[in-house]
Order: sequence, then C-alpha cells, then structure tokens
Amino acid sequence: MLAAWFGGCPVMQQQAHLAPGSSMKSACLFLLLASACWALPFKQTGFLDFMMEDEAGSALPPEEPTEDVKPKRPFVPPVDVPMEIRCPFRCQCHLRVTQCSDLGLKTVPDTIPADTTLLDLQNNKISEIRENDFKTLKGLHALILVNNKITIIHPKAFMPLGKLQRLYLSKNLLKEMPINMPKSLQELRIHENEITKIKKSSFEGMAHVIVMELGSNPLKSSGIDAGAFADLKRVSYIRIADTNLTDIPKGLPSSLSELHLDGNKITKVQADRLKGLKHLAKLGLSFNEISTVENGTLANVPHLRELHLDNNALTSVPAGLPEHKYIQVVYLHSNKIAAVGTEDFCPPGFNTKKAMYSGISLFSNPVPYWEVQPITFRCVFDRSAIQLGNYRKK
Repeated sequence: MLAAWFGGCPVMQQQAHLAPGSSMKSACLFLLLASACWALPFKQTGFLDFMMEDEAGSALPPEEPTEDVKPKRPFVPPVDVPMEIRCPFRCQCHLRVTQCSDLGLKTVPDTIPADTTLLDLQNNKISEIRENDFKTLKGLHALILVNNKITIIHPKAFMPLGKLQRLYLSKNLLKEMPINMPKSLQELRIHENEITKIKKSSFEGMAHVIVMELGSNPLKSSGIDAGAFADLKRVSYIRIADTNLTDIPKGLPSSLSELHLDGNKITKVQADRLKGLKHLAKLGLSFNEISTVENGTLANVPHLRELHLDNNALTSVPAGLPEHKYIQVVYLHSNKIAAVGTEDFCPPGFNTKKAMYSGISLFSNPVPYWEVQPITFRCVFDRSAIQLGNYRKK
C-alpha cells in the first residue's frame, strides 16, 4: 500500500519496500521526502518581487495586464521653480522677453526672471515705480512703460539697470524728468507727459544717447536750463514738438542730424541758435508762428538737406537758399509769401549748385503762381518736384 501511495516519487517507492520493523525515524524521513516531491519548482525571487506582493501575502502569480490596462507610471514629485526664473502671473516669458502689457496691472510684478533683457509693461495702470522694482534685472536692455499712470519714480529705481539702452516712458503723468537714469541709455522717449522743466542735470553723464523724444509736454523756453544738452555728445535725433517753446533751444549738441521743433510757438529763427550744427541734415519747424528767418541761418547748417517751414507766417522765401550746396527739399506752403524772385532758390549761374532740388512746395501762399518765372526753378531736378497752387484765405 505504501508503494502505491508513493508511486509518484521514485525515492519514496524505494523506501516503501523497507522492512515493517523500521524505526520511527525512518517514517519521519519518508514524510519529509514526500513533501519535497509534490512541491512546485523553485523560482528565483528578488527583493522588489516581495515588495509587489499584495497585502494578504498571497503566493498566487500576478495576473498578466490586458491590452487596455497599461502599467501606471511612477509618481514624480513637482519640482520647485526657483524664484529668479518664474514668470509673473498672466505674463508671457520667452527668450529673455517678459511681456506683461494690457493686463490692468497697478504695480510692477514680482518674480520677473532675472535674465530678462526686454520688459514690456505698457498699457497698464501702474502709478508708481518703486525703489526695488527692477533690482534683479541687471541685464535689462529695454524697458517699456508707455501708457500707464506713472506720477512717481523713486530716485533709485533705475540705478540697478547698468545695461539699459532703451527707456520708453511716453503717455504717463510725470511732471519732472526722472533722476539717476542709466548712463548706458541710447534712446529716451518721454513725450506726452506733464513735464515743465528740463534741468541742467537731467541728462548728466548720458553720453551714449542717440535718440531723444521730449514732445507733447507743457514745456516753455524758460523751462529748459542753459547747458541742459551739454552731455549729449552722440545724440543725432531730438524732437521737442507740440510744446510751448517760443525759441529754438540754446546749446544744442553739435552731433545732431535731425531736429524737430514742429507745433510750437516759435516766432523767429535766430541764426546763433543753430551755430555749430554742421551735421544737421533735417530741420523741422512746421506749424509755428515764424515770420522771420535771420540772415546767415542756413550758413550755420552747411549740410542741411531738408527744411520744413510750412504752416508759419513767412512773407518771403528765406535768404541763403541759392548759396546752399546740399539743400534738396524746402517746404514753404501755407505761409504768407506774396512774391517769388528768380534767384530765391537757385544761384545765378547754371550747374553751380551741388545738389539739385527734389522738392519745393509753395502752394497755399498768396503769390500769383502764374507770375512765377520758369527760370526760378532752373536747379530743380524735375518739374514734378514743384508744388504750386491757389491761395485760400483762412
């Protein structure tokens, strides 16, 4: 019977034929060998396999995942973004440009990325620039604050910006020029504010400025200190249009190539105010109240190419045009010019003017255009460059 019972195990079959008088020790050995014969094959188990067993400690093998059920990815904790590279809420940050325009902001946001080179804050409701608003932005190149409600700029607000090149403060409520502006500035646009005074120290040390826009402020000639532009050694463009100036400012930089003073209350062009402007190529004096251009004025600007004197009160063509070698465009329309002589524009001889005129406007003047002699425009490049027309009394 024992042989039949242990038939599935060769070792047990051999032990079952022992004599009936075998000891109890041999019987115990038979039982151990029997359990070893019916045990499952051995399988290597690693440490992680124990960790994956269910809580009940079941020894059943895990079910194979079906096609619709994918293994779960391991949980990855969120990474805490450092403060210096966070983008402000609702702003957009890309390639060192931080754009926070048109968001209704009342203050400069915190957590602006420290590597920002262009910061756009235009069209918001910011009323004050605080001391530490830009303290981490040492690499900032351009700052746009156009169309806010700024009335106060802290004296130290711009001091950390040692690399700032462009500062746009137009369309705000500033009543005075900011102080301690970066010496690295190349472009300053601060038009359409409420500035009434430009002090001698306003542009102190700003030798790198190239473009200066100061128009549409309630400035008067008396509000510009003597020597206010003295440190602007490289400036080539100045615009002080639509203010209350009654004279051309004194001490303009000799580096100027464009000067725009349109829309003021200037009554006279004084020759000495343009003295030394040897690089000036364009002079805009439209929409003033000018009735006189002093003799010698054009001689002080020998490289002038465009002269805009339209919409003034001139009664004659300014002197000095025939002798000027480079002037090409002269706007004189909408004045009170009643006569034009044959030598008002061109020198007596032919081919003695280095640059031919490409534009002369004389329309809307009381001069009878049919009485103007054709020889008057002998140094004009083309007939289409001359604009004549009827005068209409206002």
